[in-house]
Amino acid sequence: MRVLVLVDGEHYPPVTRWGIEAARSRGHEVVAALFLGGTEKVDPTTLPDLGLPTLPAGPDITAALADALDSVRPEAVLDLSDEPVVGYRERMELAAVSLVRGIPYLGPDFRLDPPISGPPLRLPTVAVIGTGKRTGKTAIGGEVARVAKAMGRNPIVVAMGRGGPPEPQVARAGSVTLDGLLELVRRGEHAASDYLEDAVTSGVTTVGARRAGGGMAGAPFASNVREAAELAVDLGAGLVVLEGSGSAIPPIPWDAGILAVPASAPPEYLGGYLGPYRLLLSDLVVLTMAGSPIAGPENLLALTSHVQRIRGDARVVVTDLQPVPLGDVRGKEAFFTTTAPPAVAAKQVASLEAGFGCTVVGWSARLADRSGLMEDLEKAEGYEVLLTELKAAAVDVACERAMARGAAVVFVDNRPLAVDGGTDLPNLLAETMDLAVKRQEAR
Repeated sequence: MRVLVLVDGEHYPPVTRWGIEAARSRGHEVVAALFLGGTEKVDPTTLPDLGLPTLPAGPDITAALADALDSVRPEAVLDLSDEPVVGYRERMELAAVSLVRGIPYLGPDFRLDPPISGPPLRLPTVAVIGTGKRTGKTAIGGEVARVAKAMGRNPIVVAMGRGGPPEPQVARAGSVTLDGLLELVRRGEHAASDYLEDAVTSGVTTVGARRAGGGMAGAPFASNVREAAELAVDLGAGLVVLEGSGSAIPPIPWDAGILAVPASAPPEYLGGYLGPYRLLLSDLVVLTMAGSPIAGPENLLALTSHVQRIRGDARVVVTDLQPVPLGDVRGKEAFFTTTAPPAVAAKQVASLEAGFGCTVVGWSARLADRSGLMEDLEKAEGYEVLLTELKAAAVDVACERAMARGAAVVFVDNRPLAVDGGTDLPNLLAETMDLAVKRQEAR
């Protein structure tokens, strides 16, 4: 395997040469070295003699690695450096630079392989990924689908999940009904899988896939996403929207990326770990749920600064999620169930009452906690309609119990709105899709 080695001046040059020989003895073809800095054991006025082409990194080691990878074109990066020249954060950023180019990143006790592999689809492809679970990916993916549909692009959403079907499953636009979801429950299937929620809320055809496990860079251990994406192509899609799951990303290439990050997320989720990898894959960063009481201006500033430092050409938009009932609930007494934390749920309740004319007589923020949800529903007083997100235990717990007491069911979509009145989120999404089309045409 042709490798580029990363070295530093904290090692005495004969020891570095010894390490390179050890790499060769283990089957690596060492073609060049990138000197990352450090002058404790080397002459600061010249590069160390390592017996092979050695490149200087300069002050920006991540940019230097990017240039070296583009010029040397190795099959892997072998990191022989160490702290303090390369600390924990720096190493993760170096790994991100390598992985985003499809190049494995190796070290003494680790190996990081690129999560994305194989050929791209033959259609323009947009991915919506996130820094974790409950980041607003499905809400953003649904908005992408609605905007694409309005543009006449004939989108099909491919959603992977930990409760996805064993074989790719198609949910055609307009075909997902409450009765159908209840039937899935009775067959022992997951009735709140993301592809079903996407079909209900976006009005476009979706394909469901599954994945198991999620690596540090977002690779699933196993998935049937490629089969689902190829099915979307065969169904006649004009644009494929790939939707990630938790912090896992779709393992097939895409043309443009959108990253959903909660406005309350720890900044380290973007600037540390392998957050830089997800940023480098993204053309648009959507900071979601800015209305959360724990999302303050200092946190937004810290998140935005990481975007600017790592992916300076990415656009950033700050949004909040507005609950929208997918049916008329004006004048009704409602019980509301959500996966949002209690402080956010209280704001959702106020928004539902103010915007849609219902009276919320009770609510539960434990939609993802089955026993807690059952407890809340048992305590609920009379209501005419259940308002619920199509997530977690919505169908098999909330809907079943609401219908048993004679209440109607109306699903609720969470729709992203830019908090800055001068920012047009649909326009940013449209521009991202246009970018995907241009890149697909240039392949």
